[in-house]
Amino acid sequence: MQMENISAVVTGGASGLGLATAQLLIEKGAYVTLADLNTEKGEAAAAELGPRASFVTADVTDAEQMDAVFEQAEAQGPLRAVVHCAGRGGPVRVVEKDGSPGSLEKFESIVRLNVIGSFNVLRLAAARMAKHEPLENGERGVCILTASIAAYEGQIGQIPYASGKAGVVGMTLVAARDLASRQIRVCTIAPGLFDTPLLANLPENIRTALGASVPNPARLGTSDEFAMLAGQIIENPMLNGETIRLDGALRMAPR
Repeated sequence: MQMENISAVVTGGASGLGLATAQLLIEKGAYVTLADLNTEKGEAAAAELGPRASFVTADVTDAEQMDAVFEQAEAQGPLRAVVHCAGRGGPVRVVEKDGSPGSLEKFESIVRLNVIGSFNVLRLAAARMAKHEPLENGERGVCILTASIAAYEGQIGQIPYASGKAGVVGMTLVAARDLASRQIRVCTIAPGLFDTPLLANLPENIRTALGASVPNPARLGTSDEFAMLAGQIIENPMLNGETIRLDGALRMAPR
């Protein structure tokens, strides 16, 4: 699918992977609606990206709020692409160091955002895409989800995050098969260690050590590299039903 003049939505678009993806899509000629909980950052990002960008404050687990995002996007034309970057982690152990059971509330909150949020965005986007006439190449739309290599090698303390991202991996092929008859593709990107705002808060020596743990290239990934892959998935019609690791051959140790 060519990105010129298509309408796209990027969740988590106020910063990091989402912002870089929105920038790439706009550079390729798309109209992009950013969705994020951080209104101040989201409005600033949209202003920086220029007239092809707009912003809507939204919780990805909320159907009404996400409908408002897609409604805004479709004011620019039929929705054709969604890149879902919103998500988060947080430390939870099965049994905490003090002997208490891990927090069920925190586990549920993280899994809800990563799994329920992904399905909510996917189902609402696909329902809109399915109503539109196919493009010249026969496609109606592309949905890209974001997992993590923690889905495969979650570290100690990552149990809710790893479980949530494994759920995203699990829905990818099923969704692609489900939506094949409607000419909508679904892929997932599973990043490794990336230089996002979350890692930016770590001391420089820890960031350097994390980058050195990546086999090749021995550094943290950049948001632009994530965006590049998202753009390639949109453009390549044979990429479907696949979770693509973007990790420099990294395999995470237990801790």
